[in-house]
Amino acid sequence: MARRVKKRGGKGGLFVLLLILAAAAAGAVYIYTAPEFERIKPEIHTPDQLFWNRKDPIKIKLSDNVGLSSYEVTLSDGKHSLKVGQGPIEGKEKTVFVKYPKSKVLDSKSKHFLLTVTVTDKSLWNLFRGNTAQKKIDIKIDYKRPNVNVIANSRMINQGGSALVVFQAQDENLDKLYVKANNNIFKPEPYKKEGYYAVLVAWPFTDDSFDAKIVATDLAGNKRETHIPFYHGNPRYRVSKIRATDKFIDGKITDLASSDLEYAGIEDRLEKLKAINETMRLKNEALIHKLSRHVSDEMIDTWQIKRFYPLKNGKKVASFGDHRYYYYKDKNNIVSESYHVGYDLASTKMADVIASNPGTVVFADENGIYGNMPMIDHGLGLYTLYGHCSQLLVKEGDEVHAGQVIAKTGMTGLALGDHLHFGMLVQGIEVRPVEWFDRKWIKKFIDNVFKEADKIISPKEKDAKQG
Repeated sequence: MARRVKKRGGKGGLFVLLLILAAAAAGAVYIYTAPEFERIKPEIHTPDQLFWNRKDPIKIKLSDNVGLSSYEVTLSDGKHSLKVGQGPIEGKEKTVFVKYPKSKVLDSKSKHFLLTVTVTDKSLWNLFRGNTAQKKIDIKIDYKRPNVNVIANSRMINQGGSALVVFQAQDENLDKLYVKANNNIFKPEPYKKEGYYAVLVAWPFTDDSFDAKIVATDLAGNKRETHIPFYHGNPRYRVSKIRATDKFIDGKITDLASSDLEYAGIEDRLEKLKAINETMRLKNEALIHKLSRHVSDEMIDTWQIKRFYPLKNGKKVASFGDHRYYYYKDKNNIVSESYHVGYDLASTKMADVIASNPGTVVFADENGIYGNMPMIDHGLGLYTLYGHCSQLLVKEGDEVHAGQVIAKTGMTGLALGDHLHFGMLVQGIEVRPVEWFDRKWIKKFIDNVFKEADKIISPKEKDAKQG
């Protein structure tokens, strides 16, 4: 009989095999969990479609959770392709700038290009080649600047005053449109037809000079700035010194301070005066500015305004734009200063406060030094406010009509006697109320500007005999 040969190492071979499998499993776990083998692709932060003027470089932001390795960018006109960028990258973020190539390989007359961006990270995944992301971006060429034309405008603007501009702005890819006057931005409102706009602008009374221009930018970055011609008027604004008595500070100033936790703990008289007359005032005015910046996006067909006459038989007790210096005991001891940004009128106690023009109430509540204060939006960025009222007869959101009694005069806030503080603003900038009190000024600088513009925007039909 044949003898059986006993196999040796059976158990040992199985053990080795198990060790190999365990090592392989451990290696697989390591590869799947180790940061070096992360599998998150880099990101390309660019829209799927861009407009390009070919002058400014295209900005492409790249990022990765661990680290970037390299990138490549190609540009194609549909027939030919050209590499316009490549190279290694360090760090987790990188902004790549793609300039229009000087090479004649691509069709310079093409209106569309395809930009392909490929980026790889430093991961050891994918057989040490890393994770790769790719994005194709549709590029539309647009190198024409927007077309802007001033149709009509107020011939003159006063320091501290208002003016109207009606203009045309056209571009199939229009992106941003505004009027920049000094350092302030004014939003235009669509007027009558597509491509036409109306805007009220303001010259802050604290600015010595004034310059205004229409700024239009399209999606490709093409920009046009058009100067608006104005003659300038420079009315004088009063500078006055006011004595700050202990009675005044211990009375109205202390009363206002005690009503607000921010100031209630101030004991020193002069600190208290400065806190209310300056800090609280600026805080109250900041709210007013915020409320009065809104301008509608809806197209208007007409905008008419009558002169403002908020208080029947009201007499002026303080002018707009007064620069007030407060002194304590000695006239040379100036302890606080402020500007008076309204027009004060007084008649009888608790007199009717009237809305001279229709509008929407955007605020009707207490506002620090202004006391009880309704505020009305009259459209086109024009706002009115009524300070120190004893009673409010409207609430936020109410639509008011011309001639409606909206409040009663009083002495709430920082007022020593019953009167109305009447303020006017154009997109957050305080303006001279006396202009809007004047029928002739409104006709000359507002109504006639619209009429002049309407002749161009919507010319009347010719006489039948000429048809």
